[in-house]
Amino acid sequence: MMDIKQLEDIALDQANAFGGKEQGLEREIDFKKFLKTKQIVVVSGVRRSGKSTLLRQISKKIDSFYYVNFDDERLINFKVEDFNNLLIVWKKQFSSKNILIDEIQNVFSWERFARRIHDEGYKIFIIGSNAKLLSSELATHLTGRYFKLELYPFSFREVLNFYNVKFDHLTSDAKAEIFKTFDDYLKNGGFPEYLKHQEAEFIKRAYEDIVYKDIITRFGIRETKPFRQLANFLFANFAKEISYNSLKNILDIKSAVSVKNYIGFLEESYLLFELYKYDFSIKKQLAADKKIYVIDNGMRNNVAFYFSEDRGRLLENMVFLELRRRGREIYYYKDKNECDFIIQDKGKIIEAFQVSQEINRSNEKREIDGLIGAMEQFNLKTGILLTENMEEERKIGKRKIKIMPVWKWLLG
Repeated sequence: MMDIKQLEDIALDQANAFGGKEQGLEREIDFKKFLKTKQIVVVSGVRRSGKSTLLRQISKKIDSFYYVNFDDERLINFKVEDFNNLLIVWKKQFSSKNILIDEIQNVFSWERFARRIHDEGYKIFIIGSNAKLLSSELATHLTGRYFKLELYPFSFREVLNFYNVKFDHLTSDAKAEIFKTFDDYLKNGGFPEYLKHQEAEFIKRAYEDIVYKDIITRFGIRETKPFRQLANFLFANFAKEISYNSLKNILDIKSAVSVKNYIGFLEESYLLFELYKYDFSIKKQLAADKKIYVIDNGMRNNVAFYFSEDRGRLLENMVFLELRRRGREIYYYKDKNECDFIIQDKGKIIEAFQVSQEINRSNEKREIDGLIGAMEQFNLKTGILLTENMEEERKIGKRKIKIMPVWKWLLG
């Protein structure tokens, strides 16, 4: 077990460092909901997305708290049994019923401690960077005791707030600023530190840290070169359909199972997401090709070369991420034609979205037919077609298509 004096020194150092850092831009989340509940609040998301900053914002809204960050080399040997000594250290300093824990996934069996002190009446806020690890532990040991919040890099609204661009009244001057900011956001994404310092090197370094620290080291991947090639290939070919077998052949990876596992590791670290094709048969759904989307357009464009023809896929990726932020259950639909996103709620498809940079003679029939096909299949009266700058409504039979700019939808 760790020495109490050592824990005391670390706790004091961390508390001072935590309190001295900037609060940053307040995120657009429901703080009242998470502060009011007695449940454990679990915040997960990709590294460098602002989770620790969010924790500081939460700390300013409560009277007192204990804090620990396990992304600290001095706590590398910390075990679950050391939590009791840590509680003693905290209680020696002052009394509180709030506990803030950063990078919790670095402590094996942490959920047992969280369950015990929650049942003792403590309010706990937990930060973590691994989706599957947190989900499995939460489901196993903390069922009914927690709320989960996935935090992403800044949304478009948050980027506008960061730059103090007003969007409540759409004057011509305001629109000019919005369009300028949108162009930058489309290509450079919303990682908070990039927005602050405008250094592309930050995004590259964040990607490398996640690949090595969170994936290769954590999962003990030996075939590092094929794994890295796969990650880079998926970032280059985002918003496209993939199959595990085709990737195995293209990249000369040992088996389709290895490809599936590698993609799973990338997804657990929030670097990318697999989107499933909707099918009434779960078996067919699992067997069908997947589509890949990535955590941030700026990270994508720094991992893979950016070409002007990528703009349509960047728009599509942006819409996918916003639907995730809004907590939607998303699929793509494909029959004779394809619809980019359909939304399921309580077992029923309730919305359909198509995304295209523009509608012109060469793509109009394909884009409209794909959206109408999904609307007819799921009996939807209205569908949404998101483009870069078009805005109109079309009636096709008994169905209505709302065509609107992505930027305006993002502000909704």
